[in-house]
Amino acid sequence: MMDVKISILIPTYNGEETLRELFAVLHYQTVQPDEILVVDSSSTDNSVEICKKHGAEVMIIPQDDFDHGGTRTQLCQKAKGEVVLFLTQDAIPTSRDAIEKLIQPLINDSTIATSYGRQLPDKHAGFPAAHLRGFNYPSKSIIRRYQDREQLGIKTIFTSNSFAAYRKTALAEVDYFKNGLIFGEDTCTVGRLLQRDYGIAYVAEAMVYHSHNYDMGQEFKRSFDIGVLHSLEADLFDDFGKAEKRGIDYVSSGLGMLRKKRQYGEMFDFMSRVVMKYLGYKIGRKHKVLPKSLVMQLSMHRNWWKS
Repeated sequence: MMDVKISILIPTYNGEETLRELFAVLHYQTVQPDEILVVDSSSTDNSVEICKKHGAEVMIIPQDDFDHGGTRTQLCQKAKGEVVLFLTQDAIPTSRDAIEKLIQPLINDSTIATSYGRQLPDKHAGFPAAHLRGFNYPSKSIIRRYQDREQLGIKTIFTSNSFAAYRKTALAEVDYFKNGLIFGEDTCTVGRLLQRDYGIAYVAEAMVYHSHNYDMGQEFKRSFDIGVLHSLEADLFDDFGKAEKRGIDYVSSGLGMLRKKRQYGEMFDFMSRVVMKYLGYKIGRKHKVLPKSLVMQLSMHRNWWKS
């Protein structure tokens, strides 16, 4: 494993609240990277100074130039590593061997193009955030391949660049990450990798703390953006099935958990969020018929609509 060069790639923006802890944990990993590359979107806090202090090479770009796919592609092309490992500034590994476990499938099997780890709710997570993490990131590892879409549907291409590693040569085959996406660059790239007969490994033993407590409006906006992505990348997503079935499973799981814990008072809040997500997704799918001024108000990524 030590013969494989590893590059850790981190996009940052005003991340001083978590970056110190992230670098402290990275310093004690059992597998150390050959380099850490950071692209910072012109932070106004001490993010750049923190990254440089911990030995990272930092590129600074204007905030409006950040692109979920294009910026990560820029990092990949600059990276020296045979394995490129993405983290977000607020994803904190839970153990000293998290990176070692994450990259193991890439070391062991040349047909695996990417692996991603398990995300656990952080200590501030409420029920909606904690349940979403548990639903999307189960305790059992799995390797998924293109043919699994017949059984797993859209779940086949689920992944997250908050904590994911890629074989750089495989990424190059699909031109890395697509530029100009509202977000979801990781999911779209994994879909193309699966279509080329590569496997994707979910490594439940490699864990980070990473969650967000969204309010109702944010739940709507994020789901709206998912709908936009699925609409604009319809050819890819249609190949892997519809999102609605996954949504039904999510609702059943959440209600079942609340019943088990007898937290009946939480059900109204949970179902209200489900309605907001459903409406957001459906409206996002039909965003082309809406005026741009309204669309910008409905989206979590308002700057994207200006480009």
